[in-house]
Amino acid sequence: MNFTLKTSKYAKDTLLQLQASTGITPNILIRYAVVLSLRNNNQGAEIVPITKDFSDGLVLNRSTVTGEYDYVFRALITQAAGRELSDEEYFPGYFNAHLERGIRTLAGEYKSTGNYEKFIRTLLLG
Repeated sequence: MNFTLKTSKYAKDTLLQLQASTGITPNILIRYAVVLSLRNNNQGAEIVPITKDFSDGLVLNRSTVTGEYDYVFRALITQAAGRELSDEEYFPGYFNAHLERGIRTLAGEYKSTGNYEKFIRTLLLG
């Protein structure tokens, strides 16, 4: 079992920029990004698990990233995949794929709202 998530440099840079602007820690921002990706999963773009080992991104522990909601994330990602996933497929493969897709949406949401308060409202109200 792999308990380490390695992000891309783009995800790292975006997470650190968002943290500096909002004060929200990367692990929470990652959860938002994954949820945004899952929310947009029905738009026809198939998600492919990431097998690349990023070396210039953030390195985070699974329990830090998913916390007490690991089973929830696993269930949602499995449902989105449309088939049962092994633990190795789920984390970091599919989880990271949803993170990488969702981080772009998350960054776009922050840019379009322009400030912390509107950003949080947008995330909560979807």
